[in-house]
Amino acid sequence: MRLADEPQGDETVEAVLADLDPHADPLTALALVQRHPSAFPLPGRGETAALWTSLASVAAVSLTAARAVEPHLDALSILAEARSAGHAVPDTTEAATWGVFAAEGPGVRLTATDDGADGALGARLDGTKPWCSLAGTLSHALVTAWDGETTRRLYAVPLGQDNGVTVQPAAWFARGLPTVMSGPVAFEHSRAAPVGPTGWYLERPGFAWGAMGVAAIWFGGAVGVARRLVGGGREPDQIAQMHLGAVDAALWAARATLADAAVRVDDGRATGPDGSALALRVRHVVARAAETVLERVGHATGPAPLALEDDHAGRVADLQLYLRQEHAERDEAALGRLLLDGDRTGPPW
Repeated sequence: MRLADEPQGDETVEAVLADLDPHADPLTALALVQRHPSAFPLPGRGETAALWTSLASVAAVSLTAARAVEPHLDALSILAEARSAGHAVPDTTEAATWGVFAAEGPGVRLTATDDGADGALGARLDGTKPWCSLAGTLSHALVTAWDGETTRRLYAVPLGQDNGVTVQPAAWFARGLPTVMSGPVAFEHSRAAPVGPTGWYLERPGFAWGAMGVAAIWFGGAVGVARRLVGGGREPDQIAQMHLGAVDAALWAARATLADAAVRVDDGRATGPDGSALALRVRHVVARAAETVLERVGHATGPAPLALEDDHAGRVADLQLYLRQEHAERDEAALGRLLLDGDRTGPPW
């Protein structure tokens, strides 16, 4: 399921898939990155298509694994980007497992007291952060916190109660991704290291790159669902052929979009407003393709696979939940606003 035809580093995605248990828990899935590091290269350094191919290929087998691996890889990419920009980052072991907690929610706020240098655990975090996936499983996280009334900064923080970090009970009723619980985490005077200056997390080029990496996982999840249309043993009638053709065309468009975006990331055309617009376009195209796959496969196969096939029903529920990370019509409006703002003379078409 390569996004491009170039070879992929020293380790192939096939080696990762051979090592992947489709029913592995998230922590076991994270070990894939440690065992096959060259199969997951950093984005923006000439091998973005290889990274997204690995993410998509893992997602086609297990969205749970991909959902666990993606934020860990995103954190490693953020730390590498900070180093390249000359910012200090904390030293951690290669065995560290990372999350990225950057969501905000009503009624909760995480604040930072910056009394330490970049890369040193001198800052303190207090408050609650919502939507912290796998917080009870991971060793570290990159967390955004308010360092002023209207400004936020990124911090690296060791997780665990010995650092004042408490995973709060979460009402996680999701039928999709049931083992990737995302709930609130309380921080009480927790030691943390600033990573980059105020605002850097959102302004850096890699923010858009990571958003497109998530879209690669949506694409892979859609491929996993689409595979239910072939190899069923019964000769497809004309209606089944129609659904298969529509699914193939939607996935082809998504794949081509990701491949083009990977080239743009690597050659420097995905930074600033251009990177933001590209990320919104890519996520829109891929999300709509995935929704087309869910609808067409459902129409083609009827209720039986959803009711009687545990793997297929799980894939559908996982993908439906994961796709909601896209903000749908709000992201469409954001893209339209970007095209009308700034120095642009109009849409690129």
